[in-house]
Amino acid sequence: MERSGAIAESLSAAARDLSARLAQLSFAPPVSHVYDPLSYAWQAHETYLRRYAASRKRVIFLGMNPGPFGMVQTGVPFGEVAAVRDWLGIETGVGKPLAENPRRPVEGFACQRSEVSGRRLWGLFRERFGSPEAFFAEHFVANYCPLAFFDGGRNLTPDKLPAREAEPLHAACDAHLQALAAILQPAWVIGVGAFAEARARAALSATGVRVGRVLHPSPASPLANQGWASAAAGQLAALGVWGSSGCPAG
Repeated sequence: MERSGAIAESLSAAARDLSARLAQLSFAPPVSHVYDPLSYAWQAHETYLRRYAASRKRVIFLGMNPGPFGMVQTGVPFGEVAAVRDWLGIETGVGKPLAENPRRPVEGFACQRSEVSGRRLWGLFRERFGSPEAFFAEHFVANYCPLAFFDGGRNLTPDKLPAREAEPLHAACDAHLQALAAILQPAWVIGVGAFAEARARAALSATGVRVGRVLHPSPASPLANQGWASAAAGQLAALGVWGSSGCPAG
């Protein structure tokens, strides 16, 4: 698809607006720390947008929120360090959140921990498409919520927030997802896991975008640990998003 700097610029502006809107929200215990990689890891995130989001996409893969050893460290959705550095070719300086969690420090690209979900997701795309350019010609990967939440050393996912905190969060993230869809004009949004699928259906119900789901690649999922890549590829083929070979359908 034809590349356009205006598309990436629009996405960058939308991400900045989302970050600013979410900065106005507050979260009560058990949330002890909130990280926004769109702020302290903006250089890496903007590099990702400018390099890989400068064209319309047929498919958007949508995750839930940053993982502690993924986007929290690299600013890229599902941003397992090795995948971002070695396959996507992105490695930038990463700052620190205003209030750093001593039990979940931000080490940027020096982080030695591997985000399993990201390793599996980007590993599938690398296996099926070979190069980032081939994958991003029609695909993009985003997160519904850019914030990471912690209860001390424990990762808290957005689905665990009480309604009074979830409602304004969803309002901001829904608006951003709607903007993302308007800019990239996808035929499909594929939720990576049930939460992302549900939020995509709610946010995009008035659009013509089709919504589907693949199994989340988390190591906490027994099914994902039994061969996530083949399961996800099979789900995408069943939806008609990919052909049986893993290449785009149609």
